[in-house]
Amino acid sequence: MTIRPDDLVAIDVHVHVEVDSHGHHSMPDEHLAASAQYFRAGDRTPDITRIAEHYRAARIGAVLFTVDAEAHLGHRPISNEEIAEAAAEHDDVLIPFASIDPAKGHAGARRLRRLVSDFNVRGLKFHPSMQGFAPNDRTAYPLLEVAQELGLPAVFHTGQTGIGAGMRGGGGIRLRYSDPMLLDDVAVDFPDLTIIMAHPSFPWQDQALAVATHKPNVHIDLSGWSPKYFPPQLVRYTNSLLQDKVLFGSDFPLITPERWLRDFAALEIKPEVRPKVLKDNAVRVLGLAG
Repeated sequence: MTIRPDDLVAIDVHVHVEVDSHGHHSMPDEHLAASAQYFRAGDRTPDITRIAEHYRAARIGAVLFTVDAEAHLGHRPISNEEIAEAAAEHDDVLIPFASIDPAKGHAGARRLRRLVSDFNVRGLKFHPSMQGFAPNDRTAYPLLEVAQELGLPAVFHTGQTGIGAGMRGGGGIRLRYSDPMLLDDVAVDFPDLTIIMAHPSFPWQDQALAVATHKPNVHIDLSGWSPKYFPPQLVRYTNSLLQDKVLFGSDFPLITPERWLRDFAALEIKPEVRPKVLKDNAVRVLGLAG
């Protein structure tokens, strides 16, 4: 990897790939359209080259992933291999993570090993509500065992999601699977696994703060919300107890890093904490320091 943190002003740890080189989307079209309407997003499906150009121009690194929810949504996922290969062409700014449906069990775990050894994948992404599993029900444990062994961070969506919002029956998406308290069990069962709870965890923000404060291996990324809407307790903990465990994430393309950074600049964050959130914590968590 040639990414050089000193050349970057920030590292965005939450960037989605929603379309592959053949125009195949990461989720069913009706879910994609509903999420675009929910977030009032502009271009919902930039390809990886355009993502790299966007982030390179802004001097921001980006952790890149899709969501494999094939078993629950019945939709073929975007290839992790394609994402990793494309990221390798832009490795000055892009860091590839994998997403493997937990329903794929031990076969998925073997595939993760290959993605790390052959494609330089650097972490793992889960979306429990989209993938239809509770993080502590052991479905994902074969994948998590590999991640812990290999030192890969694992990102878990938490809180409400715009995926399925407004659709009949929420598009089959169950919010309860994204309760951050379920990750407390995972943090106990995998004490050496770096866990990143994605998003302000509405309606469970206090639970997320409690887990991150109590478990040394649990972190929070701030993606999916403009900082001007952050709950006050999240800002307070970012400035104090969790200042070394909170990470900048945008949720691009739903929110652009420019908008997020502009709103973050107006937030009452201590000067000594800002660089930790924007880059320093991510450099440590992602193992980019060396």
